[in-house]
Amino acid sequence: MAAPAIVSVRALAKTYQMGDVTVQALRKVDLDIAPGEFVAISGASGSGKSTFMNILGCLDAPTSGSYLLDGTEVESLSRDELSLVRNRKLGFVFQSFNLLSRTTALENVELPLLYRKDADPGKNRAKAMDALTAVGLGERVHHHPNQLSGGQQQRVAIARSMVNDPVLILADEPTGNLDTRSSIEIIGLFQGLNEKGITVVLVTHEPDIASYAGRLIVFRDGNVIRDERNAAPLRASEELAKLKPAGKLG
Repeated sequence: MAAPAIVSVRALAKTYQMGDVTVQALRKVDLDIAPGEFVAISGASGSGKSTFMNILGCLDAPTSGSYLLDGTEVESLSRDELSLVRNRKLGFVFQSFNLLSRTTALENVELPLLYRKDADPGKNRAKAMDALTAVGLGERVHHHPNQLSGGQQQRVAIARSMVNDPVLILADEPTGNLDTRSSIEIIGLFQGLNEKGITVVLVTHEPDIASYAGRLIVFRDGNVIRDERNAAPLRASEELAKLKPAGKLG
């Protein structure tokens, strides 16, 4: 029997009121995402993809419909319970990195652990160190964001997203501010996390980035207009090998 879905939404709708105008950002979307999937979500501006991601991340609430995250009915949770779910079950990666400028890479990655009452303070730093090492920044742990390249800053953000062992990582345009090599390197990290069993949902407007995922979901006018499997997703390691050698880690 198949494992229960990590994400299950039914008749998910979101309506905004802008003056006298009613905007239907999502129109009764039905969707399941299974454990271990790597899903790319695409669509034009205003298609509903960002609203959908915000709801998946428990950052916004639907107007109607249901959302189960790892078996939990999200709409029934209190504000404190939602914060707990975001901390325990979700990892976030954003286009703008969202790192604290006055703290080191290690301290940025350690931050989510500080909000966990069940975390062992004595092990927090070691866990953050392990996460940075896993993304190739074991020698940059004491650097501040302004001492890192864009690609390196996004690696720190990915390390931060995975330090709490989430069941789902949500990445919103994570390569939008990066050059080609850095973009592929970042996607390679997501593929590596996915191979370890972490479910990854990535929003992108770039078709070449979406082609690295095993499933593509396209939104238009608040509806899912395409939902298809990619039988042969691109491999980041293979695409990197086709590029000219880089002078240093991005």
